[in-house]
Amino acid sequence: MRKIFLAASMLTAAAVMGPAMAQSGFSLGNDAAAGSAPAQRSISLVDDAPVGKAAGTFMVRLRAIGVLPQTSSSSVSVIGGNIEASNQAAPEIDVSYFFTDNIAAELIAASTRHVIKVQNSALGTVDVGSTWVLPPTVTLQYHFMPKERFSPYIGAGVNVSFFYATNPTGPIINKFNLRTGIGPAIQAGFDYNFNSNWFLNVDVKQIFVKTSGDVHTVLGKVHASTWLNPTVVGVGIGYRF
Repeated sequence: MRKIFLAASMLTAAAVMGPAMAQSGFSLGNDAAAGSAPAQRSISLVDDAPVGKAAGTFMVRLRAIGVLPQTSSSSVSVIGGNIEASNQAAPEIDVSYFFTDNIAAELIAASTRHVIKVQNSALGTVDVGSTWVLPPTVTLQYHFMPKERFSPYIGAGVNVSFFYATNPTGPIINKFNLRTGIGPAIQAGFDYNFNSNWFLNVDVKQIFVKTSGDVHTVLGKVHASTWLNPTVVGVGIGYRF
């Protein structure tokens, strides 16, 4: 049974931060003077001028991400059913290099563990096991308003998903393997230059990737394939070098 492909909705939000000002003053007088002008001091939570984004610079971001697989079009031999993969949260690091003020390339690195099940099979729900995924993704981005505090961007690129450390659920499942998947990725997000070289970042990626593999059970081998298509939502901070 084929499921309708779920395309991710991408959220572009705007964040506006205003400076908070505090003032204090005092005056001292003497016998000959009527008074003096008060001394003033102000503190700003943000710099007066944003650093912005510039050609020839690097930006490193550290995000907390949520990986939300949107599995569809599953194929399972012998028993049938639909493959499901669990959601997962993890830290992520990425590096961007700006070729121009507007155009940059981004490479992300993260790894997440997912639990895999087969739903609605002839045997009901089958717990297959868990696997780790290493999905390096490279995107080419266009950054709007690179010299402003608030700078949204869009991007597109390619993802390669490597599966490792598979752990089968016994005693029915003896072992299983998943093949490396390659597919396109799109993204949208924004950076907010809140202080000096520091940025707040919000990012959403949609990755389109298919994998297949073999599940070795006590009753024999089962072949399976599915589109995983994870939506990756991230929030974090960045530093521009």
